[in-house]
Amino acid sequence: MSRSTDPGHFFQTSSALSEEARKAEKSKNKLGDPIKLTSKLLAVTADPLDDDRIYVAEAAGNVRRIALEASETTHTFSGPTAPLTSLAVSPKASTLFAGCWDKNIWAWPLPPSSSPPASTKSAAIKGTPRFSNGHTDFVKCLLAFSLGGQDLLVSGGSDACIIVWDVDSGRQLYKLKGHARGVLALAVDPASHTTRLSRQTPAVTILSAGSDREIRAWRIRADRGYQIPVGSIGKEDGTEGESGEPEPPAASGDPVVTPLVAHDTSVDALAFDAADDLWTASADRSAKCLVRGRAFAHADTSLPHPDFVRDVAVDDEAGWVATACRDEHVRVWDKAAAECAHVFEGHYEEVTALCLLPRQRLVSVSIDGTVRRWSLKRADVKRAREEAEKARQGVVDDEAEGKKEGLLTEDEERELAELMDEDD
Repeated sequence: MSRSTDPGHFFQTSSALSEEARKAEKSKNKLGDPIKLTSKLLAVTADPLDDDRIYVAEAAGNVRRIALEASETTHTFSGPTAPLTSLAVSPKASTLFAGCWDKNIWAWPLPPSSSPPASTKSAAIKGTPRFSNGHTDFVKCLLAFSLGGQDLLVSGGSDACIIVWDVDSGRQLYKLKGHARGVLALAVDPASHTTRLSRQTPAVTILSAGSDREIRAWRIRADRGYQIPVGSIGKEDGTEGESGEPEPPAASGDPVVTPLVAHDTSVDALAFDAADDLWTASADRSAKCLVRGRAFAHADTSLPHPDFVRDVAVDDEAGWVATACRDEHVRVWDKAAAECAHVFEGHYEEVTALCLLPRQRLVSVSIDGTVRRWSLKRADVKRAREEAEKARQGVVDDEAEGKKEGLLTEDEERELAELMDEDD
């Protein structure tokens, strides 16, 4: 006996039918110049070899390389049969990575930067689950970077673990534990590249955040990693070894480090701005800026939202902060004033991720399966705001006109008609 997945074959409430009709109507809009794909989109990252291309991760298990100007897929990276949650690219290793629900990290060789877009069918590249037997639950976030000439990959998973991998061999170097629940976001502290310590001993500091609402900091070296207080990152204080690098805790057990708690619930994204302050996006319906000068313990900016905030991106050139929200919208905030400058309303499902590109371009992806592009140039944001206001005013005018046309009830119209007939 066959089973149907068509919603029309099942009982639906009037509100569900109304919501379905609303989304069907909204899906026709062309705001953000949408590129329609066939699957829900869960992650996006820039192509470091080409400013016009991005990579998107699909719930169907594929990664697609999209040429934005041509609005088409140039390459399809296949292999996984489960949703892909996260992406990372290593130009040095010439490798694309994707975290998957199947608990593996998949890898594909990067296509040449000069690859022309396919006019009819995208090139297919088969991947391999090179980084396996590490996580025991979904892989949720990735970081790729080079440290002292060695390419490293860092992954966070729903199993509350952070794993550091050697890219060349695919070997697990070590595992870090501290979070009580799933790790949802990772970010490299940009200031850790410039300290005297990182020059003398190859090391970098990363931050992690997850569904336990905690933000933790980790010192990553090729041989081992260890947790440090979030407020101490970028500093050179503490006990130092002969090389000048702070001595890691004894291997017998790391000391208890109190994490940073800045939100009421899950932290979904982390991003640093040009001042090296930390921006966060949370399911507590806010995005915050945690100030480095105050050891990240104080949020000098908090941006309220009507629903979960899924991602945050900072355009320092224009002074904007962009946020992705579960309410289907992309918001652009004035960074200095902490005020919403405009709301891009093209998507018709939850917005899952953002990607900032050169020339003040912002790309958003959504569960609705569309890639949308927005200009963050101040003149373009102002124009978009004015056009949106005119569109809203047009709707109000239409509704008002409709009310004017229907000022009389049916009975009153009939009585008026009878009176006019009597006058004749």
